[in-house]
Amino acid sequence: MARRLSAEDRAQTLAPLLSAEHGAWALVDGRDAIKKTFVFADFNRAFAFMASVALSAEKMDHHPEWFNVYNRVEVTLSTHDCQGLSARDIALAAHIDAAATSLSK
Repeated sequence: MARRLSAEDRAQTLAPLLSAEHGAWALVDGRDAIKKTFVFADFNRAFAFMASVALSAEKMDHHPEWFNVYNRVEVTLSTHDCQGLSARDIALAAHIDAAATSLSK
């Protein structure tokens, strides 16, 4: 079972995501989760992004909540096992940011 991030963990691992230089993740109002919206050149790139993330998420056994309209993908991360943010969310957010960067070029 995943463990919810402690205050120290949040300062070390979550804070950089919330202040990222190229588009920060944001805390979700009313729940212990983070969210970010990605915008791509077109639907094909958005779909390629989602496919890449889906494959990694399946390997990690940790799946995002997401919503897609054409070239925009909104992603929310939270760990249901601990009902809040865990190290699994931080790891998946890092992968998601890398996938988005590679498809934005």
